[in-house]
Amino acid sequence: MVAVRKRAEVDAKYLLTFYRNPDGGSDSSQFKESLHRLGSVFAELAGLYYRDEGRRVRARIERKSSNPADLNIRYSFKVAVYAEFRRDWVEALRFYEDAYHTLRELIAGASTSVLVIQRLVEIKTIAEQLHFKISTLLLHGGKIVEAVVWFRQHNASYRKLIGAPEAIFLHWEWMGRQFLVFAELLETSSTAIQSISPLPVGTADRPLTEWELQPAHYYQLAAHYLKEKRSSLEFAVSMSEGDIDCSAESVVPSSYLGQFARLIDQGDTFVMQPLTDEEYMRYAISEGKRFQDSFEIIALLKKSCESYNNRKVRRMGSFCGFQMAREYYALGDFSNAKQLFDDIASLYRQEGWVILLWEVLGYLRECSKRQCKVKDFMEYSFEMAALPISADTGIQSFRFEESGPAGPATLQQRETIHKEVFGLVSGELRLASTENGNDLKVSGESPLHLEVDLVSPLRLVLLASVAFHEQIIKPGSSTLVTLSLLSQLPLNFEIDQLEVQFNQSDCNFMIMNGQRPHVADMSDGQPGRRVETAPSLALSTNKWLRLTYNIKSDQSGKLECISVIAKIGPHFTIFCRAESPASMDELPLWKFEDRMVTYPTKDPALAFSGQKATQVEESDPEVDLSLGSAGPALTGESFIVPVTVTSKGHDVNSGELKINLVDVRGGGLFSPRDTDLSTDSHHVELLGISGPDGGDESQLNADEIKKIQQSFGLVSVPALKSGDSWSCKLEIKWHRPKPIMLYVSLGYSPDNNENTQKVNVHKSLQIEGKNAIIISHRFMLPFRRYPLLLSRIKPGPDSDLSASMPLNETSVLVVSAKNCSDVPLQLLSLSLEADDNDGTERSCSVKHGGRDLLHPALLVPGEEFKKVYTVTSEMNSSKLRLGNVCLRWRRDSRTAVEYGSTASVLTTHRLPDVNLELSPLVVSLECPPYAILGDPFTYFVKIQNQTELLQEAKISLADAQSFVLAGSHNDSIFILPKSEHIVRYKLVPLASGAQQLPRFTLTSVRYSTGFQPSIAASTIFVFPSKPHFKMAAVGDDRMESVVAE
Repeated sequence: MVAVRKRAEVDAKYLLTFYRNPDGGSDSSQFKESLHRLGSVFAELAGLYYRDEGRRVRARIERKSSNPADLNIRYSFKVAVYAEFRRDWVEALRFYEDAYHTLRELIAGASTSVLVIQRLVEIKTIAEQLHFKISTLLLHGGKIVEAVVWFRQHNASYRKLIGAPEAIFLHWEWMGRQFLVFAELLETSSTAIQSISPLPVGTADRPLTEWELQPAHYYQLAAHYLKEKRSSLEFAVSMSEGDIDCSAESVVPSSYLGQFARLIDQGDTFVMQPLTDEEYMRYAISEGKRFQDSFEIIALLKKSCESYNNRKVRRMGSFCGFQMAREYYALGDFSNAKQLFDDIASLYRQEGWVILLWEVLGYLRECSKRQCKVKDFMEYSFEMAALPISADTGIQSFRFEESGPAGPATLQQRETIHKEVFGLVSGELRLASTENGNDLKVSGESPLHLEVDLVSPLRLVLLASVAFHEQIIKPGSSTLVTLSLLSQLPLNFEIDQLEVQFNQSDCNFMIMNGQRPHVADMSDGQPGRRVETAPSLALSTNKWLRLTYNIKSDQSGKLECISVIAKIGPHFTIFCRAESPASMDELPLWKFEDRMVTYPTKDPALAFSGQKATQVEESDPEVDLSLGSAGPALTGESFIVPVTVTSKGHDVNSGELKINLVDVRGGGLFSPRDTDLSTDSHHVELLGISGPDGGDESQLNADEIKKIQQSFGLVSVPALKSGDSWSCKLEIKWHRPKPIMLYVSLGYSPDNNENTQKVNVHKSLQIEGKNAIIISHRFMLPFRRYPLLLSRIKPGPDSDLSASMPLNETSVLVVSAKNCSDVPLQLLSLSLEADDNDGTERSCSVKHGGRDLLHPALLVPGEEFKKVYTVTSEMNSSKLRLGNVCLRWRRDSRTAVEYGSTASVLTTHRLPDVNLELSPLVVSLECPPYAILGDPFTYFVKIQNQTELLQEAKISLADAQSFVLAGSHNDSIFILPKSEHIVRYKLVPLASGAQQLPRFTLTSVRYSTGFQPSIAASTIFVFPSKPHFKMAAVGDDRMESVVAE
């Protein structure tokens, strides 16, 4: 191994042992490691080789004075390439720049030689390669601004280096390639994606612009130079003598960059023979003829256009799109050309660029002509003729040398187009189409119909304004309507016939031209159509043609002019959308022109306020519609509203009664929160309609009732003669208290004619829906008995807000029903019923201490009815279900007839579930019902322990000024499990009247809580002397025993 290393003169670190893995075993880590070490060794050896070669060549460059300039360029290029291999980008860029500058010195000091053309081609090719390398390195390093500045210098250095006149197309081709390559480099560079802004970088006299940082700019200029190359190549082909030499096929690139030679076959070998300039020019021309530059130009312009549009630069995008459309037009692809021209014309109309729009419309007009599209040809021609070009100044497009197929934008050219289109309309002229050999014509076989809406560019050709002189008219009475027409065409023309159309077809009429009576014979109007004759229908440039006529409508509602159709010639019509003078927009292209502005009507006030629509009032009805309800409606009852229809002059035929219930406050009559399928989801509901005899409408014929819904009803009204009447009753039910507006509309026909418009009568009534009764409840504990409920003292985090009651205790439930309406009510029954919906039994016993209602109880407004129940739990459960309070009531018999409601209403109130819990301690207070001044009595405090634990409690009794007491004020006691502890106090009252007993306080040590009796439970009445009661025997005995105690 040492001998091999010495023989190869290789360092020991480059010798390694390579582990092979021929069997493909699973243990391939040594094989991968060997490959990795081998790659690292090869990379290091290659780097050493390129470094040594670069030093060797760089030593030759240092003897620059003794070397030819061509050789120094080659040496610098090689050193730069070696530096690239070593990823030394700084050194590579420096030597590429040295080679480029040396090449520039070579051009500056070169003298004219025999091979002038080929020599220049070689120099430009080398300069192109060096420029590509330098730009790539700059963009690779993120120096986009430096790359753009370098390209500008490169372009300035070679832009004027054209060469021989016969080879100028080679120069333009080379220039286009420079812009194309730099655009692709700029587009693929990650730095170019960053947001750009105008940067003050560049030369002192010319800073960089933001467009120079965009690839679209370079694609656009590349296409421009390719067009220059194409025109120069066409000239060179036309100037070439005879046919191109067929031996040009044997010309191939030489071994040196930028040189070409002829490949000659000499038996077993090939010989490269240099070319003369004449031979090279024949070869270059033949190669140029092989390619169609138009497709490449279109591709470059498309990239530029898309890039501009993506950055919302629509004007530059349209500029590139116009050039692209011209290329399609030159190739004969009129479909793609027309599509692009249409998009560009739309932008030019918005921007108001009249001269540019003229040029684009000229191309569109010619494309339509080539495709034999008569309608498009006429629209573009009319628009061109109406453009605001008023002076024959011969203005040309400031972008192109030629002005397009339409010629220059002059007044004379507008008049020529005007005469051409009206010659086609009249049938006197036909234009030949080169697409399929057909002629453009307007005839009976191919009539023409143009539409002009509110945003159409043809508003310049014909603008129709319609103004009613009155905004509101009576049915059957006539009013004046003024029709005004305006045109911006350069020459006068006449309209043969006008047709004015309204939303009511009976009001449509036609206007004939009195100067052309023969047109009336060709009219295809409907029989019976109103026809007017005008003295003349001639239109002049920028001058309103005003026509005023009477119009009458027998149908109520909105009368609006829809359109005006102008007929010119036997087969041509223009459909114009009618516009109101008050809201009519100006002509955008003529807005800033120097012209006389006039009003569409003679009356200036009508020009500012005139509308193309008027309102026809309804006929005065001679039928009375009355709603007979009074007073508020109560929730839950069926409220009756009588409706009466009385004829006072008109006969009622085909009558329909529409009923609508509308929420006064908004929000609708339906509650989206109620997800059940019951009708209660509607706050207010229309239940039905009863007939005049009180029967339900559901028993009538199907034709008499059309539809009844929760808030809408549609009912047929029978035929009535003058003086007759018909009535019905609406049954409405309130499920929620809500005010509503009842709308009732009667529509009828005064006669039996189906075409007669119906007369409508409207009435409304606001009805307030209120709650009749409010049901409330309250739980109470026995008097002077206080169970300790831990949930009330220390509520847990997950505890609900339900009421709590002690287990195994009797509680008191007080149910109250209050009349909150404005009318007296009769209370029929009040009961507690179990809730059968959940399928569970009532878990308690509910008893009523008194008697049930034997007769209806009268509740006046504001009065409250109470009923007391005792509640005792029957099972050991945590929840106590009490059920529902069912209250049945009705209006008082004296007001039920007035409001039309006699049926009883059931109102339910669900009682909430009550939590049951065992009270660990129960405190009971016992004392006489009254006391006598100066007589002592015993005050008992009984503390009951209901747990299995020993309970410790602290008790205290506060002093009171009205009593002298004997007993322990503060003490600690222990209550045995399931036992009762009694504390006795002796009290002597010192004052008479209602007195507060000494306040007793108990504190549980185990539960760290205490409680006191209420003030009402601690109050006793003290008599000055012993009272004498008149009571029954049993009561006397009980009272005497209490007093004695």
